[in-house]
Amino acid sequence: MGTLTNGKTTIPYAQHTAPGLNWRKAGRTDLDPILKECVILAAAPDAKGHPHHSIPDGTRMIAISDDKDPKSPVLLMSRLEISKFFDGVIAGEFDEFRASEDDLQAASASATA
Repeated sequence: MGTLTNGKTTIPYAQHTAPGLNWRKAGRTDLDPILKECVILAAAPDAKGHPHHSIPDGTRMIAISDDKDPKSPVLLMSRLEISKFFDGVIAGEFDEFRASEDDLQAASASATA
């Protein structure tokens, strides 16, 4: 069993496709098991036998998943790949995919109903 934290609270969390990892989600999210709505990240074991030539053995990896379903698939990316993605997020390259204020308010209202 691993854990899930939002930086303020930590709870036990069993992600069945990547057991034992300690997952992190955004601090603005709730950890109540009923209110799952976030992408989660975890430090994963170093790559070994990765099928792509650009990921040699020993490459530090990051696991990405969805906290709504502990059996959801896990995507593994190198720390270099995730860093490039974060740079794009910070630069606003993906803003078109963000939820609108109306979307956020509707989600908040349905979670507390």
